[in-house]
Amino acid sequence: MILREDLEKREALILSPHATKSAQSLGRQEQEENCRYRTVFQRDRDRIVHSKAFRRLMHKTQVFLAPEGDHFRTRLTHTLEVSQIARTIARALALNEDLAEAIAMGHDLGHTPFGHNGEEFLNQRHPGGFRHNVQSVRVVDILEPREDKFGLNLTFEVRDGILNHTGDQLPATPEGMIVRYSDRIAYINHDIDDALRSGVIREQDLPADCIRVLGKDHRTRINLLVSDLVSNSDAAGEITMSEEMAFYMDKLRTFMFENVYHSGKVKKNEELEKIRMMIVSLYDYFEKNNTKLPAEQKNMIHTYGVNEVVKDHIAGMTDRYAVNLFKELYVPKNWR
Repeated sequence: MILREDLEKREALILSPHATKSAQSLGRQEQEENCRYRTVFQRDRDRIVHSKAFRRLMHKTQVFLAPEGDHFRTRLTHTLEVSQIARTIARALALNEDLAEAIAMGHDLGHTPFGHNGEEFLNQRHPGGFRHNVQSVRVVDILEPREDKFGLNLTFEVRDGILNHTGDQLPATPEGMIVRYSDRIAYINHDIDDALRSGVIREQDLPADCIRVLGKDHRTRINLLVSDLVSNSDAAGEITMSEEMAFYMDKLRTFMFENVYHSGKVKKNEELEKIRMMIVSLYDYFEKNNTKLPAEQKNMIHTYGVNEVVKDHIAGMTDRYAVNLFKELYVPKNWR
């Protein structure tokens, strides 16, 4: 039988001096008894995977809205790809793979329906603004129900990695930095794959110098970027990529923003206006009719205020739930 203490001893023996050891975690917001078999980071990962917010990622847009085809990424498959990349890097560097996996699994829990467009429109409508990384931490701290309470009570290290996987502030752990890089490596490359499949771009449209350096196909590019990150991080003693690889990855990212993420071929202006109208209309409705909110959210109004709770409700919706609710509220039954 392998107990938690055995896993903690194994970490001390095998992992790098730079690794975040589970036995040395800064702990949870509320102290609780440790699991007999799992480290604190393994337990955090399991709590995230079994959460409602994690399951909802299956029906949230990554890039393509209501894509026709079974192979386009969703927010859930993106999360799984980030986790796989992060685990590979952490293992190669003898860092804490469990911590990297837990951060990766939770990094997008607060994402809105309709991808970054939904985030943009909710940010415009909500008085306090909206950032999905901040909302992800709110999900695990406050919103996700667990037994007779709310919040998953995760460790500091996992919460920090989720919060700082994007934005100006860097994560406090090397595992958090791994997820920050893994997120970008994953979405740039799998979004290229989806854009090619959809016909939005052609292979010859991709920047020739980027393809020459990074590779012509999805597998080659990810392998090269991961290998570069591992070798450079090992040499530098911190999580970093070579200047050359970072330059071409950023150039490819810029290309994707100009030709895919902001492309009228992917999301026509009239479609974006429909998304904006749905987000704003649903927000307006629940702001004025907060008694129509689900019971568990109505109970939070006295603590957090109407706008914060309405924002939570909108952000937690899946694409299809938001569309169906909008139809129910604003479209006459005979017209549906």
